[in-house]
Amino acid sequence: MARFSRKQKLLIFLLALVVIASLCGAVFRRPINDRLRAMSVLLRFSNPKADGFIASYAQHPVKEEIGSAQTPQGPLKFRLFTPQDVPHPGGVVLLHGIHNLGIEDPRLIGLARAMSAAGLVVMTPQLQDLTEYHVTPATIDTIGNAVTILSVKLDGERVGVIGMSFAGGLSLLAASNPQYADHMGFVLAVGAHDDMSRVARFFVDNAIETPDGKTIGFQAHEYGVLVFAYTHLEGFFSPEDVPVAREIMRQVLWEKPTGENTGAQLSPAGSTMLDQLLHHREALHELLLAQIKLYGPELDAVSPHGKLGQLKVPVYLLHGSGDTLIPSSETLWLAHDIPPEDIKEVLVSPALIHVDMDNKVPRSQQWALVSFMAKILNAADELPDATASKQ
Repeated sequence: MARFSRKQKLLIFLLALVVIASLCGAVFRRPINDRLRAMSVLLRFSNPKADGFIASYAQHPVKEEIGSAQTPQGPLKFRLFTPQDVPHPGGVVLLHGIHNLGIEDPRLIGLARAMSAAGLVVMTPQLQDLTEYHVTPATIDTIGNAVTILSVKLDGERVGVIGMSFAGGLSLLAASNPQYADHMGFVLAVGAHDDMSRVARFFVDNAIETPDGKTIGFQAHEYGVLVFAYTHLEGFFSPEDVPVAREIMRQVLWEKPTGENTGAQLSPAGSTMLDQLLHHREALHELLLAQIKLYGPELDAVSPHGKLGQLKVPVYLLHGSGDTLIPSSETLWLAHDIPPEDIKEVLVSPALIHVDMDNKVPRSQQWALVSFMAKILNAADELPDATASKQ
């Protein structure tokens, strides 16, 4: 057997190290890149002015433009964010929740910019009913139309859908419609609802209902009752008081000062009702529950619960564990209702507050959110190839 000199052995050892390092680089380069890119997106979303290595890691130049398209429901306004140096980028429709600013919400714009800088085409369509605090079946079609528009812009590629808050549940309903599902590569529902009546009862009872039959006390955000009352004013005010009550509550929901004479133009009964809605909701407990029951069919029409059995689109579910507007138990219900083969990932995280990030949590929980976001970015990246393979 041939013997190697000390010099030859050293050379063989060094060559082996080079081979091992190369193999490790091939294995670990992609996961490291994915997580750095996800960290960049999340960091820039939580702090648009962030700088440094991580914040600048995913920084493709982005072209922003305002557009509109004609749909069966009328014109649809949207923003489009396009990375300028990425060949065949994946596309994502990013949907705002209930907020009067709609696509002008700085948080939404910040997230869209961060995701586009990471290499994706991002469309943010205006969901007009949600800007007016109404969760309606019409928004389901608006979402579907937006998905179709972006798919056409990307030469027929399937696109991802990211729905925030109530738009998350509505996105799943849109994905259950074959007319729209054929254009969808995946749905990410963030802080989404499964059953609107159950969420409305949470607003009133300060208790969550879980899929395993438990009822757990949990303080709801006061915003929830106000939104429900605002969208059903006729159940709380006389016809004469409704216009004034609507304007006052609109100002409250938009967090604009209402002045010292709030309710002065209302009847005595209307003034009392307004005061109870704003400051003494416990006095309206039975009335609120009665109104939730009365509007049950309307709430059911915008609830994914019981309607996802035929869903054929991959789904990712993300929820803040301390969400006081839509409790995280709703994501557990969604995971129970969606066909198991369609669920790709479920994360209930304290690192998320409804649809915002909380940086005051342990690193391990932040890392779990980073890993989740990395999977979403990868799923969007792969959409062009996946579409091509099916053609």
